[in-house]
Order: sequence, then C-alpha cells, then structure tokens
Amino acid sequence: MDKEKIGIAAAAVTAMGSGIAVSWLTTKYLMRIAMDRETPRTPKTISRMITRGTEDNAFLQYLKSTAEELKARENTLVELMSNDGELLSAHWIPCTGAERILIAMHGWRSTWYRDFGMISSFAEQEKCSVLYAEQRSMNRSSGDYIGFGLLERFDCLAWAEWVSEHNPDHLPVYLCGVSMGASTVLMAADLDLPEDIHGIIADCGFTSPSAVWKHIATDNLHLPTGINSRMAELVFRRNLDMDWDAWTTVDALKHTSLPVLFIHGTDDHFVPVTMTYENCKACAGPHRLLVVPGADHGMSYFIAKEEYEQALKNFWQEYD
Repeated sequence: MDKEKIGIAAAAVTAMGSGIAVSWLTTKYLMRIAMDRETPRTPKTISRMITRGTEDNAFLQYLKSTAEELKARENTLVELMSNDGELLSAHWIPCTGAERILIAMHGWRSTWYRDFGMISSFAEQEKCSVLYAEQRSMNRSSGDYIGFGLLERFDCLAWAEWVSEHNPDHLPVYLCGVSMGASTVLMAADLDLPEDIHGIIADCGFTSPSAVWKHIATDNLHLPTGINSRMAELVFRRNLDMDWDAWTTVDALKHTSLPVLFIHGTDDHFVPVTMTYENCKACAGPHRLLVVPGADHGMSYFIAKEEYEQALKNFWQEYD
C-alpha cells in the first residue's frame, strides 16, 4: 500500500474514532438527563427537543395554577423504605366520606402536584382519598437513578401495601399514573398486589425504557439509533445493573387480570399513542380505552375534560 492510501485509511480510522467518541459523549449526556437524580444543566432548546412539548399558553397556565392549588392543600407526609433501601415519600389527602382510594404516581422529572393538580378537585368531588407518591430519585424520595418503571413498580407495590394496611373499611383502591407514572403502575400490574386493588388508570404511558429512548432519539432528536441505542443501553445497565428491557408494560399486562383504563392523546410527541395501542392489545384483563384527538403529552384532561371524567366515573362504577 502506498503512502497516499495509508494516509487516507488513517484519516478514515481517525474520523470513525472521533465519530464514536462524539456519539458516546452525546449519549452519556442524554442518559444523565434521563436518569441521574442531579440532572446536568440543560439548555431549554434541548429540553424542548427531547419532549417536543406543547407551547399552549392556556394549558401551561392552567397546569401551573392547579399545581399551586394542590401543593398548598393540607396533607400528611408519609414515608416508607423501598425493597432496596430507598426512603420514599408520599402525600396523603383523605376525603370525608371517601368511596375509594387512589394511589397516584407522577411522571419523569415532575412532581405529584404538577401532574395531578388538574384532576385533584374532581377526585375530591368524586369522594376519592388520594395518596400522591413521590417517585424515587425525585423530590423528597431518595435514590441516585430514575428507573423508568423497572424499579418503581416495586415502590408502587410498597405503597399499595401501605394503603391496604391503612384501609380498615376495605375501600376499592386504584393505581393511577401519568407518563412514566403510567408505565410504573402498568409494570406493577402482575405483581402480588393486595386484594384491595380494583384496577389501574394509565394516562400516556410508554411500553419500555428502550422503546421510549428510541422514539425520542429518532423522532425528536434525529440521532442515529443504532450505535446510540447500544451505548444508551450500556449506561442504563451500568446504572441499574439490569437490562432496559428486563421488564415492560406489555410483559406485565399479558399476565394481569386487573381492569385497566388506558388514556392517551393522538398528538403526543413525547410518548406516541401507538404505545398505548400496544398496551391495550397485550392486556389480558378487562380494559377500556380513551383516545383524545389533538391532545399532546399529559393534555387529555385539559382537552377533553367531560369525556375524561365520564370515563373515570364509568370505570369506577363498574369496578368499585
């Protein structure tokens, strides 16, 4: 091989190595945003690209005002230890003359009052006592890494057992979640839950960490998914000591007899509605589906309040 060909080959190898290095650094940065308790400083442009969230000012203002109202409500702080030694926190808001209890799991990098502020007044109106959990590695709950439902499903079981122990009248209990919280309660569907659990309500949940990563990387960030996905899986496994497909909502739903109410918006850019269709198809228990045209991620209640509330009422009436 002459010197010119050797030089071209060396340049190609160098470029390939540089490309892999850039991909690795990019993936590590994105996985820190995804999983680390202390998220790195993230420009707003990148945050918007990741979620492709709505910029509907009316919705955002309503979300903010209702979150502030729920946060200000009197509540009792509850704490327990997870199965792997993390201190978990929740906020208990009982209802006078309660007819049922909801265990509410919030979404990724969110809070209990932000994700459930909009619906909290309706829950009280319908005689629901609510335990608003704080997901591990967020807010008051301890933990180094977010588990995207793989760890949190066992936290959900712990909260279900706590509620069962504090439910002397054996009121019907429902697991409820939004976004990652929806995936959490769905992944818990086949666990040995207390008999008090009557059903699950899942609003815009994803199927697995790998599936939602691939969607965000490909559709939102326009990254090549091959090498980036393999690198992301390595980071996930290193952080949690498990494969990111170790468990999925589909796995759990194939083995549950619990009733499930699925809710999703057609214009969800963060978690595509196709994931809820996949969950519905897999669900072995009785299930209902509410699809809201035009709703982006977590917007279904805002867009279709009457339909959303009626779907909940019908679900409770059938399964209480």
